[in-house]
Amino acid sequence: MNPPVRPVTRFAPSPTGKLHLGHAYSAIQAHDRARACGGQFLLRIEDIDGARSRAEHVATIEADLRWLGLAWDGPVVFQSARLEVYAAALERLRGMGLLYPCFCTRAEIAASLSAPHAGEAVYPGTCRALSEGERAARVAAGVPYAWRLDVVKAVTDLEELNGLLWHDEIVGEVIADPLSAGDVVLARKDAPASYHLAVTLDDAAQGITHVVRGVDLFAATHVHRLLQALLDLPTPIYRHHALLTGADGQRLAKRNGAPTLESVRLRGEDGVALADLLRNGALPIGFGLANA
Repeated sequence: MNPPVRPVTRFAPSPTGKLHLGHAYSAIQAHDRARACGGQFLLRIEDIDGARSRAEHVATIEADLRWLGLAWDGPVVFQSARLEVYAAALERLRGMGLLYPCFCTRAEIAASLSAPHAGEAVYPGTCRALSEGERAARVAAGVPYAWRLDVVKAVTDLEELNGLLWHDEIVGEVIADPLSAGDVVLARKDAPASYHLAVTLDDAAQGITHVVRGVDLFAATHVHRLLQALLDLPTPIYRHHALLTGADGQRLAKRNGAPTLESVRLRGEDGVALADLLRNGALPIGFGLANA
């Protein structure tokens, strides 16, 4: 009988701002999922957003995690050191005929939409219909573009879409539905890789066996499962946990000005005690949990 797999989990924040209580809740779950079974907990910094990433936030992230009593295994991995890996994957997908350049601006996409998907715009495939000549002319003219995945073609090329499954420890087995996301961006105009591509490649490279993250990323897993199939990557087990919300019922987010862990830490509060409260479901007054 084979020994049970020791889980390898990760916490992968972006250094575009400081951590808040929602980050702490997620990091604790990922940390404890690994430690409960003698596994590893890794720290990855998703810093390829050059316009917004700040080196000073990395030190704060590490200090906040230590304050919570969370220790990670091995060196911290930085996405900015893995650009060649992302470029190689993009070239492979281009060679498969699955990528096309998208020249649309956000305003143009918004104007062309008839219905949003899960609160986000689903790209209508405008640039997919451009001829090779039209694409070449726009590239030659210096029009900025992103690389999008032709999801319909990608799914068509897979012989057994019904077998494209993934498992979530909360909801069970899930049949992947990448078509619902539309033609997602895999390389942005201002970044060498999108979240979808980078996180899928990074999780495989780090040997992540269990991805623990918020339920707001549940839909993204359909796309990640497709990329795993296209790039011959392993599929981890997922756990999409509920989100921490503020007094207004909205999920905590950097852009909403959620109170930072640093501010609580610098007030002299006990981070380990706070982590234990979160583990036991004893949320601070005014906070709650939501599954959407």
